[in-house]
Amino acid sequence: MVIAGVGVHAAFAAPSADALIAEVYGGGGNSGATYTNDFVELANAGAAAVDLGTYSVQYLPGAPSPTSKWQATPLTGSLAGGGRYLVQEGAGAGGSTALPTPDAAGAVNMSGTTGTVALVSGADPLTCLTAADCAADPRVKDLVGYGTALVHEGSGAAAGASNSDSVTRSATLTDTDDNAADFTPGAPTPQNSGGGGGPTQPPTTPPTTPPTTPPTTPPTTPPAGTEAKIHDIQGDTRNSPFAGKPITGATGIVTGVRDYGSSKGFWMQDPNPDANPRTSEGIFVYTGASPTVAVGDSVSVAGTVSQYYPGGAAAGAQPITEITKATVTQESSGNALPAPVVLNDKSVPDAFVPSAGGGSIEDLPLRPDEYALDLYASLEGMNVQIDDTRVVGATDPYSELWVTVKPRQNPTRRGGTLYTGYDQPNSGRLMVQSLIPTATSPFPTANVGDTLGGTTAGPLDYNQFAGTYALQARTLGTVTSGGLQPEVTAKASTDQVTVGTYNVENLAPDNPQSKFDALAQGLVRNLRSPDIVALEEIQDNNGATDDGTVAADQTLTKLTDAIAAAGGPRYQWREIDPVNDKDGGQPGGNIRSVFLFNPDRVGFTDIAGGDSTTPVGITGTGDATSLTASPGRIAPADQAWNTSRKPLVGQFTFRGKKLFVIADHFDSKGGDQGIDSHLQPPVRSSEVQRVRQAILEHDFVRQLETADKKADVVVLGDLNDYQFSPAVQSLTANGTVLTDLVNTLPAKERYSYVYEGNSQVLDHILVSPNLDTRVDYDVVHINSEFANQTSDHDPQVIRLLP
Repeated sequence: MVIAGVGVHAAFAAPSADALIAEVYGGGGNSGATYTNDFVELANAGAAAVDLGTYSVQYLPGAPSPTSKWQATPLTGSLAGGGRYLVQEGAGAGGSTALPTPDAAGAVNMSGTTGTVALVSGADPLTCLTAADCAADPRVKDLVGYGTALVHEGSGAAAGASNSDSVTRSATLTDTDDNAADFTPGAPTPQNSGGGGGPTQPPTTPPTTPPTTPPTTPPTTPPAGTEAKIHDIQGDTRNSPFAGKPITGATGIVTGVRDYGSSKGFWMQDPNPDANPRTSEGIFVYTGASPTVAVGDSVSVAGTVSQYYPGGAAAGAQPITEITKATVTQESSGNALPAPVVLNDKSVPDAFVPSAGGGSIEDLPLRPDEYALDLYASLEGMNVQIDDTRVVGATDPYSELWVTVKPRQNPTRRGGTLYTGYDQPNSGRLMVQSLIPTATSPFPTANVGDTLGGTTAGPLDYNQFAGTYALQARTLGTVTSGGLQPEVTAKASTDQVTVGTYNVENLAPDNPQSKFDALAQGLVRNLRSPDIVALEEIQDNNGATDDGTVAADQTLTKLTDAIAAAGGPRYQWREIDPVNDKDGGQPGGNIRSVFLFNPDRVGFTDIAGGDSTTPVGITGTGDATSLTASPGRIAPADQAWNTSRKPLVGQFTFRGKKLFVIADHFDSKGGDQGIDSHLQPPVRSSEVQRVRQAILEHDFVRQLETADKKADVVVLGDLNDYQFSPAVQSLTANGTVLTDLVNTLPAKERYSYVYEGNSQVLDHILVSPNLDTRVDYDVVHINSEFANQTSDHDPQVIRLLP
């Protein structure tokens, strides 16, 4: 296929008279960026609203190859006449400011300097890869190429895009079908459908429950509508029977006020409930500006009922019922608050969520006495309380932590809650955030196993970023330490070779020296300087700067120097630089897996021929079995590894015996629907690629073990999946090809990562079956359970008799 060159003119469809692309920014989260995410802003040049429910925003790299694919983000809702619509895309590690509340969200990591964005009828990815072909596709409603993009409208692409500048259509929304003429560079100015724009100061905690179409200021005249109580508005399902309709006369007592971020408003609750346990008596009222009410005020509200899906309905988040465009009348103040609903082991069901065969549960009648997620939906916006709960997810940088209200539910040995299977999501987990200004009372720092003592109470909200229910604390308990300490692994004997794995979370030379020092301390003190270490997420020499750099020697020099300074060995390393921007991860970072090894203890067999695109093979049999390249990569051209890390294989020797080691970092779980999804059971779309990756690696290991039945093989790293997952089961072949050592631990110790209060397994060490009786295995818990983390993963180590 011939790819069109720069400057090729192609006639697109007539300029759009309504919905079009107004601004494109691909530098989000990059070095020098203000905003943490990429975005695409749409605008409506017409007067009539445009239904976006059948549209998507799609992205194509600036210089597409014949195998390049468009990435699509489905849209929902509508674009008002003269209005704006904000589509949030992928995030990076840089930037300081969150976008205004998006109207739709995807996870596409766009280039900051060159790419093509299209507004497309339908969600199926486009197939065109030239300007001419895209111009001929009737699904393309509008298209913008920027930087040096080969696919663009008119004489050239929009110029000037960078990590700090977006490209923006004029205020008059001029559309001549010539991107170079219609767009100019400048500081990004994202604006959502409610008029919310930036830059804004990031909130103390991530903004939650934003409405779909909030006004910038409340209307001065109450809208006409049906008089309705809060329980009438909420209804007995997750969807409001009043969605999209004006209401009046909704009355209640203010139970919480949120005066930060882009989702300012308050919660109110009717003190006179109905007799139906399915209908919530609480609701969030979006004000846009700082609320003028206070906790204890009795108010009457008129406005429009909004049904909001964070990230769009397709992303799977629960719908949130709110009142927007609100007119608030204060009737009295100083009123007693409605008594809180106490959430504890008895009141929260053991079962988590009903199944709908993969469909939506949003219109199913709630069954709060049977399912925890139904209980929380029936309490949405209401005053709730927890007492003396155990922390199961440490305080994170967003000032939130996780507790369990069911302390006997799958406890780990160190105080967490164990995730044991897809059917055991642990219904007692609950996020806690705070409405208390940090200047008055800083959010507590807590580790797993600590106790959030006393009473914590406030409205039950739905956190749009985590996609889960969260208690917004109006009063916050006190943390009591559980005394948890980082672990130190046992010392190996001199005749044992030690092999470890550690995901070092986007390590780059511009990271603070303190991170390198902390990683070094973990490797030297807590892991006792393993003879071989497989590292994941080593970035290139300039980190997230996307300029074609792929070498990582500066990153590795800085780390190995820190290890030596901490009293560890002078490690050597082996790795293969990836093809630029082909292995996924943070854009520009070029993460890869790397072997460190102590040359005083083990030897590395260097075999020429390994590079980023050449597959490693196996030669010889028996004692003569060898790799064709060391280090080498397994099937790097296979589609299984598209935008994902390729396994790194190395041939080592210890006391004259060969040891084959494979370092892995499988495809991430990005794009999967959360366990709290309104689609049940949730779709794990990323699993398909990991299964293919696992099968390829399984076949390679089987060939190695067939060539030498006594081959010592260690497979280790971040597989991004659970020990019971189809991907890991495909890799091990039920233990006939590899033994997953996490299954040899006591059940309460099987975790290396804590996510949303679930202690779970993502990192693994697997060995060939002939080794499983000669190995000691340890997950060394030094990160995942602690608020002060060097990485979000715990490292692991084995002590192996050759």
